[in-house]
Amino acid sequence: MSNHLNFDYSYLEAEEKAKVAISLSGTYWITTFGCQMNKADSERMAGILESIGYQIAPSEHEADLVLYNTCTIRDSAEQKVYSYLGRQAQRKRTNPHIILIVAGCVAQQEGASLLRRVPEIDLVMGPQQTNRLSYLLSQVENGQQVIATEESYILEDITNARRESSVCGWVNVVYGCNERCTYCVVPSVRGKEQSRLPESIKMEMEILATQGFREVTLLGQNVDAYGRDLAGISPEGRRHNTLTALLYFVHEVKGINRIRFATSHPRYFTERLIEACSNLSKVCEHFHIPCQSGDDEVLKTMARGYNVDRYYRIVDRIRSRMPDASISADIIVAFPGETDTQYQRTLELVEKVGFDQVNTAAYSPRPNTPASNWSIQVDERIKVERLQQLNSLVEKKAFERSKRYLNRIEEILIEGLNPKDSNQFMGRTRSNRLTFFPTHTSKGKSYTYGDLVMVKIKEIRAFSLTGTLL
Repeated sequence: MSNHLNFDYSYLEAEEKAKVAISLSGTYWITTFGCQMNKADSERMAGILESIGYQIAPSEHEADLVLYNTCTIRDSAEQKVYSYLGRQAQRKRTNPHIILIVAGCVAQQEGASLLRRVPEIDLVMGPQQTNRLSYLLSQVENGQQVIATEESYILEDITNARRESSVCGWVNVVYGCNERCTYCVVPSVRGKEQSRLPESIKMEMEILATQGFREVTLLGQNVDAYGRDLAGISPEGRRHNTLTALLYFVHEVKGINRIRFATSHPRYFTERLIEACSNLSKVCEHFHIPCQSGDDEVLKTMARGYNVDRYYRIVDRIRSRMPDASISADIIVAFPGETDTQYQRTLELVEKVGFDQVNTAAYSPRPNTPASNWSIQVDERIKVERLQQLNSLVEKKAFERSKRYLNRIEEILIEGLNPKDSNQFMGRTRSNRLTFFPTHTSKGKSYTYGDLVMVKIKEIRAFSLTGTLL
């Protein structure tokens, strides 16, 4: 293993020696807040817990071990964590044998202050500690109250995750983020960029294929940054050390029918990447590219590193190569100092682009970020008004985009049953539209999870479709 980030690896030998049988066992419950990266981390931690003897509990309030994998990107998500912790702390006062763990971004951000606020917590662990869970639990078993938030190298020997889906799997390709957007806390809680070796990524995908998985999403906080830290690391040099080259490299994995990637950054989204997505049949025509604002001055104060014209050019190039591609985004309204005119430019961008989906949010000040200290904060009433208006426009444009599917025949990957109707399957188009359809054809033919089927679309909604099996 090459020490390309100059981290201290001295603890690794100690951890290997500490892989003794942990007598802690029982049931566990993991609640995940936030992004896809957190969901992937939770799956890995669930796999670790089951490998040492834990079984999933019937409910959160019956579990012997409760783990909250937290998100700090919005204040509302952070406050929700404290509400959950309060209930578990009360449980633990009557049953001290319960193990209470806070993982993820709030754990990294708050560290020891979490223990002062909720002294019943046994373990506070940041995102870079995910693979160390069994070792950290062994310290808890020895009676220690553990804080694990130090920067560390993320090991390649990824634990066998307990995946929520049996069809679609997350595969992390790059951890952390080196960007310095003025509103974002992610770099300080998830650390520096650390790319996995392309051979390890491909091997994980091959294992997933043998287990019946048919779709893989390559994950990174800034997935386009993949490989920037790998110079001199890969035995094959730099041949696979970009996201574009990685897509070509993993495309040959047999059994995987669909490949997606997220989340992209407009600053690094290249013409070569668009060309690769157009050329590679397994790469789905769906792109999640956050724009954040439709105003150049706001983007500049956000330190995003691109302007609105560049964003439009990316959209135009994608649609010129893949006319049916769907594009989704993230948008923040009421950023400090945002005027009504600047906000209107964001609405104009949404109107012009015609997004298939947008994750919207009103600006939320986050600790230790430059924007949180600015005196030009937007009034809360205006935040609510702008967000409501934006959401209404997003839904309208998404419905317009859905019209293109009506009466079309779409290839759908069956992911599971409709949770509201057990007589319907649910799956997604290649362009990521959620689609519902009957579990049997009119001739009685049946299908199962992981099958690719052709569905004729009969009903459209802003964010989902309904059809019939052919």
